[in-house]
Amino acid sequence: MAKKVITMGEIMLRLSTPGHQRFVQANSFDAIYGGGEANVAVSLANYGFDSYFVTKLPKHEIGQAAVNELRKYGVHTDYIARGGERVGIYFSETGASMRPSKVIYDRANSSIAEAHVEDFDFNEIFKDAKWFHISGITPAISKNGTELTRAAMKAAKANNVTVSIDLNYRKKLWTPEEAQSVMRDLMQYVDVCIGNEEDASLCLGFTPKGLDVTSGKVHIDGYKKIFEQMMEEFGFKYVVSSLRESISASDNGWSACLYDGKEFYHSKRYDVRIIDRVGGGDSFASGIITGLLDGKSSADTLEFAVAASALKHTIIGDFNHMSREEVENLVAGDASGRVQR
Repeated sequence: MAKKVITMGEIMLRLSTPGHQRFVQANSFDAIYGGGEANVAVSLANYGFDSYFVTKLPKHEIGQAAVNELRKYGVHTDYIARGGERVGIYFSETGASMRPSKVIYDRANSSIAEAHVEDFDFNEIFKDAKWFHISGITPAISKNGTELTRAAMKAAKANNVTVSIDLNYRKKLWTPEEAQSVMRDLMQYVDVCIGNEEDASLCLGFTPKGLDVTSGKVHIDGYKKIFEQMMEEFGFKYVVSSLRESISASDNGWSACLYDGKEFYHSKRYDVRIIDRVGGGDSFASGIITGLLDGKSSADTLEFAVAASALKHTIIGDFNHMSREEVENLVAGDASGRVQR
């Protein structure tokens, strides 16, 4: 029987400019759906888990289209509440070379942002579940989102469910002070903390020394000490960070590190030519969850997650449409990209 996993957050309508057009050039937009925890849910379903996504969506056709999109990829939608008036929207412009990608949000007053704890039966949702994943985006979208997050995490722990969080700081949603006032308190419920160096700094107040991501260099020595400090303060079982070397908007170095309380691991590094980086962190989080639920070692879990997320950067859209076999092939060393006939 497949293991039951839960994610909760906001699925949005993504309107992307075609190719690498700027917003001011575009006369049309490509419409797809995506969003942090929804992206994780799709990956976990793709990897063979009983994946459930929890949110609230309007009863109208756009809300139903978002539900249908999740169902298309095998995500269970049984726990999605219906009501409210709007689906959140975000506009995406894909950068190139020295021009960065851009995102503009239009998500205020979405159904999930205005949802109440009473909209969900968390004891039923977490019955027989093995894992719960959420991101720092959900508590950032509104005060209601904060309360939903806290209630869900409490219920997950009461049902002996492992809890992971991707810190995912979003400066367009709240300030570092607001983030830390909420996120530091929520860490008491977290077993697996995932996030990059900026997330750890802005959400929790931890910053590795000697770090300059804009230079395209990663100084790995700063991470082990900070991971130890985070684990000591919050009691995490695992602390994990992706390591993005931002050479340009088109080319990144991609690796990650993990600390399990005993050993510190640094993964293989990939040179990534970016097609679409949105959802890269979510594909990394789903890889970590998959490895740990599979019972892989810490090192093997990290390598699976890094390979999965490296591959996601080559795929248009929020979702990572890679199979376990394709990820494992890359882990094993096949990065040739040769045509498969």
